[in-house]
Amino acid sequence: MESAEAKSRIEWLVAEINRNDRLYYVEARPVIADADYDRMYEELIALEKEFPQYKDPNSPTVRVSGAPIDGFVQVRHEPPMKSLDKCYEKGDLVQFDAFLRREMPGGAEWRYVVEPKIDGVSMSLLYEDRRLVRAATRGNGEVGDDVTQNVRTIRSIPKTLPDDAPDMLEVRGEVYMTRDGFVRLNESLDEAGRQTFMNPRNACAGSLKLLDPKVVATRPLDMVVYNAGGVGCDGFRSHTEMIEAFRRWGFPVAPWSRTASTIEEAIAAIDELGGLRHDFRFEMDGAVLKVDERSLYGGLGSTAHSPRWARAYKYAPERAETVLRGITVQVGRSGVLTPVAELEPVELAGSVISRATLHNADQIAEQDIRVGDHVWLVKAGDVIPAIDGVLKEKRTDAIVPYVFPVACPVCGGPVERLEGEVAIRCVNPGCPAQLQRRLQHFASRNALDIKALGGRVADLLVERGLVKDPLDLFTLDYDALQDLDVGEAGAPRKFGRNALNMKAAVDAARTMPLDRWLFATGISNVGATVARDIADAHERMSDLPGSPVLAEVLANAERKGKDRRVLPIKVEAAKSVLAFFESEYGKAYLERLISLGIDPVRAAPEEKATEGPLVGAGVVLTGSLSRPRSEYAKLIELAGGTVQSAVTGKTRYLVAGENVGATKTEKAKALGTEVIDENRLKELLGIAEKPVQGMLF
Repeated sequence: MESAEAKSRIEWLVAEINRNDRLYYVEARPVIADADYDRMYEELIALEKEFPQYKDPNSPTVRVSGAPIDGFVQVRHEPPMKSLDKCYEKGDLVQFDAFLRREMPGGAEWRYVVEPKIDGVSMSLLYEDRRLVRAATRGNGEVGDDVTQNVRTIRSIPKTLPDDAPDMLEVRGEVYMTRDGFVRLNESLDEAGRQTFMNPRNACAGSLKLLDPKVVATRPLDMVVYNAGGVGCDGFRSHTEMIEAFRRWGFPVAPWSRTASTIEEAIAAIDELGGLRHDFRFEMDGAVLKVDERSLYGGLGSTAHSPRWARAYKYAPERAETVLRGITVQVGRSGVLTPVAELEPVELAGSVISRATLHNADQIAEQDIRVGDHVWLVKAGDVIPAIDGVLKEKRTDAIVPYVFPVACPVCGGPVERLEGEVAIRCVNPGCPAQLQRRLQHFASRNALDIKALGGRVADLLVERGLVKDPLDLFTLDYDALQDLDVGEAGAPRKFGRNALNMKAAVDAARTMPLDRWLFATGISNVGATVARDIADAHERMSDLPGSPVLAEVLANAERKGKDRRVLPIKVEAAKSVLAFFESEYGKAYLERLISLGIDPVRAAPEEKATEGPLVGAGVVLTGSLSRPRSEYAKLIELAGGTVQSAVTGKTRYLVAGENVGATKTEKAKALGTEVIDENRLKELLGIAEKPVQGMLF
C-alpha cells in the first residue's frame, strides 16, 4: 500500500471505529457485527505498525497499547472543580428553594433539574481542536492528577468530537465501575489471592491510579458527563440544553433526568429516582438538584467549596444493624486464608443475610472489627454483603481485638504473607482444605467438567485418603467406589452408579483441550480467559515449562517506550505459570500427567453455526445466571448470535436471570424483544440439562 493510501485508510478506520464505539457504548444501537468491528480494529493495528508516522495519539488502538507510566503529573483546574453541598432531609430541599427565592433577582423564574448522584471519581476532560488532550481527576478541587492514558481506555468516552462541537471544550463528570463488572473483578482478584475492593467506587479509584493503561483497559469503567468545565459551554441557556448537546457530540450522559417547575415536583422526582436506584449500571447514593437556567448561575455565585445553585440530596443508606457472632477463616484452593463474618441474621435489601465477607486480615485490623461488636451491614455494589462500620459506642470491655490465625485453621501448618500481597496463605501443599477445594475446582464446569464430583464427594475422597492429588482421580478403583457411603446425618447412602458416571467423566477429561487443563490445574492468576490466551500460544502442556513465549512476556514488561509490544498474556499469569512448572510440585505434576498418557493440546478453532435459532440474533444477558456470562457469551457466538450490552432494536432475546431490574425488561417489551429465562436460552443453545438417572450429586 502506498503511503498516501495508507494515511487515508488509517483516517477512515479511526473515524469508523470511533463512530461504532459511540453507537455501541453510548447510544446502545450497534449497526455492525462484532466480527466486522474486530476486522477493522485488526487492520488498523497492522497499518499503524507499518506506517507509524500516521498513528493518531487518539487512535482507538491506544486504548490497550499505552506503555506504563512512571507517575502522574498534576493538573491545575481553572475554574476549580467544586463539590456540592449535601442535604439529608426533604425539609433541607424546601429551605434551599426558599434561599433561591430570596437570592434570585426580582421576577426571575426557573425550573429544577433532577439527576442521579453517581458514586464514582470526578473527572475533567479537555478537548483542543475537538481532540481529547487531557483527562484529570478532581483531586482537592484545585489540583488533580493527569490520568489521560488511563481514561483513553474507556471506550464510551469520545476521543474526537464532531464538527459542530467547539474547538476548545472542557466537560466534567463521573467515572464509575459498573456493578456487574465490580463483582467479576472481585471474583478474579479473590481467586488469585489478591486484595479485593470494598465497593465499586474504591475499585474505580484504584483502577485509575494504575500505572499500566493495558491493565486499566481490562477494568469495566464507564463515565457520565454532567457539567461544563472552563471553556466551550458559555452559550448554553440551560443545563438541559447543554446535556442534549453533550449527547449529540457523543458523550455518555445520565440515563435518567427530570425537570420540575416547583420544589414539590422536584421532591417527587427525587423519590421516583430513589425507587430506581438499583436499576442502573452504576452505584448512586443520591440525587442532584440544580437550577436549569444557566444564566442565573452568575448571580447566585459560589462559596469557596460549592456552587449556590445546586444541592446533592443523599438517600438514607440501605444498611442494617446486626451483631458479629464469630469469624470463620476459610482456606481456598490456592491456600489463601479468607475470613468470613458470622452474623446475627438480618434482613437487608430484600434478603436475609447471616454471613459477610471480611476479605483479609488487613480489613479486620483497619476497621477494628471484633467478635461481639454491633456492626453496620451493607451490600457492596448492591450485591455482596459487607461490614461497613462498627458501632463502637455499643462495645463492652469484654469484647477484645481479633487475632488472625498464625497457623492454618484446617491442617495446623505454617502460613505466610508474600511481599506485596495482602493474602495470608497456608503453604502446606497437602492441606486437606486446599486439596478439597482444588479437587472441586479441578472438576468444575469451566475446568474438566466432572459432574459427579460434588463437594460432599470431594470431602469424602480427601477425608478417606483416597485422593491426595487431583490426578489421583485417574487411578481410582471406581468399581470399589460404588460402595462409598455418601450419606449424611446417620442416613447411609451408597455412591452407586454415580461412581461409574464419574469414571466416564474422568475418562472424557483425558481429551479436554489445553486451556481447560491449564485452568483446572489451579495456578495463581490463571483464570479461564487467561488460560485460553496462554493455550492459544502453545501446542501442548509439555511446552509450558521454560516457555519462550512466557519468557518474552516478562522481557516485554521490562521494555520502555516504542520497544514495548502489545501481548495478550498478562505478566502476572506468565510469572505464575513459569514458577509453577519450575516448582517441585509442578515438575512432579507434569511428569505424572504424561505418565498417565495425557499431554493436553491446543483446541482446534471452533466454527460458528450458519443455521439455527440464534444465527444473526442479538442477545442481552441480565440478572444472576447459573453459569458465568463469559461461558454463555461464547456459546451464543458459536451458535451464530451476538451478545449485546444493552437492549436495542436489533435485540431478539433478553435473557432475564434472577434479581433483574425493571429497566431492561420494560425497554425490551417496548421494542418487541422477546424476554426469555435461562432454561429457554439453554434450549436455544441445545444444552438443556436433563436429569441423569441415578445421579445424586
